[in-house]
Amino acid sequence: MSGPASFGWGTIVRLGLVQTALGAIVVLITSTLNRVMVVELALPAALPGGLVALHYAVQVLRPRWGYGSDLGRRRTPWIVGGMALLALGGAGAALGTALVATQAAAGYGLLVVSFLAVGIGVGAAGTSLLVLLSTGVAPHRRGAAATIVWIMMIAGFVVTAPTAGHLLDPFSGDRLVAVSSGVSLIAFLVAVAALWRVEPARPPVPAQAPPAGPFARVLAEVWAEPEARRFTVFVFLAMLAYSAQELILEPFAGLVFALSPGATTKLSGLQNGGVLAGMVFVALVTANGRGALASLRLWTVTGCLGSAASLVAIAACGFAGPGTPLRPCVVGLGLFNGIFAVAAIGQMMALAGSGGAPDGESRHGTRMGVWGAAQGLAFGLGGFLGAAGVDLARLAFGTVVPAYAAVFVTEAALFLVAAGLAYRIGRPERKARAIETLSVRHAV
Repeated sequence: MSGPASFGWGTIVRLGLVQTALGAIVVLITSTLNRVMVVELALPAALPGGLVALHYAVQVLRPRWGYGSDLGRRRTPWIVGGMALLALGGAGAALGTALVATQAAAGYGLLVVSFLAVGIGVGAAGTSLLVLLSTGVAPHRRGAAATIVWIMMIAGFVVTAPTAGHLLDPFSGDRLVAVSSGVSLIAFLVAVAALWRVEPARPPVPAQAPPAGPFARVLAEVWAEPEARRFTVFVFLAMLAYSAQELILEPFAGLVFALSPGATTKLSGLQNGGVLAGMVFVALVTANGRGALASLRLWTVTGCLGSAASLVAIAACGFAGPGTPLRPCVVGLGLFNGIFAVAAIGQMMALAGSGGAPDGESRHGTRMGVWGAAQGLAFGLGGFLGAAGVDLARLAFGTVVPAYAAVFVTEAALFLVAAGLAYRIGRPERKARAIETLSVRHAV
């Protein structure tokens, strides 16, 4: 690989394996350990919830990690280092969970440290991996690359959860530590093997090149870029709406439509199937890079508008009651969620290299970190705000259906605002004005 935009499909799949490894460890942390704490150890559900929130909270440090990879002009060390910390956090979290039953103070302390390590590892590895993709994938392949990487992360969830569940029977603390440590070690080794000699050598920094600016100044310069700032707000609003419905859709279907737990689980499966279909659809229509349908901005806007319409339709189904087409509306929500998510990631890759910094690529990691921090913060808040919003609305309305409808419509409104922002991002005339403004600023 001699230059930028040279990654073939095989290399993209290899980088997707890093996401598979990342997803394998994360699903153990957020799903398996969550269940063990609440069911086997009879701990308050707030404990795993608070630990997961802690792992999201440290995502606000993503810009600093991206800046660090900009300084070194290499992404691989940050990905490997992040995966190592993630693997240690995964094993440590299992050990902390097992210790809680006999040595509570040590167990809780280890859990806090381990979830912090998981958050830092995910942020450092995930940010630099997206930067590596953005600098190595041709523009017309970005939508497909985002789909491949996202689907392979989901594959990590799908493969690891049932496999670990099988290996954990019969349950014991020692078995939990052994399985989690084994999964973490295998995931780390897979990531290292997948990254081997992928990143091309970076040319040495010219002797006359100015020294890199301090982090605070670089972050301020990135935030001063209109496109970067607008995209940050878009990511936060869209991901807030995306995550807010995750914890309330199944309870809504159970309370309003009297669906059994098995039926609501199948409903979530239909939604996830729609997400997958939306991602694949964007990959197929944008792969050739030609024509209006290859525009990632078009599909980002379409995904947000369709998600808003689907949420309103789901709210309307609640008022209409049993017999209404809830399932097609949920599938539609998943479809448009998948369309907007993968198109937005593709846009993120393109925008990470835009801007008027005089040192070119040196802002890639910082920009990607800012957007990753917005996404992490939105995910951390979304589930809580969605569930809390339903509780507050039930107190206000006194009945279930208007309460859920109010939250679904609020999420739809967030998607509409996000669609308006997405429409304004990446327009040629805006790019020209932004570059002209930044050029004048640097000249002054």
